Amino acid sequence: MNWTEILATALFAAGCFFFVGGAAGLLRFPDVYTRLHAFTKADNLGLGLIALGAATLADNAWVGLKVLLIWLVVMLTSATCGYLLADQAHTSDLEKPK
Repeated sequence: MNWTEILATALFAAGCFFFVGGAAGLLRFPDVYTRLHAFTKADNLGLGLIALGAATLADNAWVGLKVLLIWLVVMLTSATCGYLLADQAHTSDLEKPK
């Protein structure tokens, strides 16, 4: 096992850790705003670490760049969806639990 495989494995493990943390936040937090925050932030970081691990194992730089560009597109759509969900929750007068 060479250093690139060790680095990629560490990045994959760290990415999975953040995915599990985001899922736990989605299940455990009390209201839509904190759930949304936990899910979008942790999953973007988790996906970024997994994308870096996949780019590390890529055959050439072009393939690694494509993987990182996919991560960028997912970050942009995640931010947009998070905003739209929070805006809809706000306009429908969804209250935080007491």
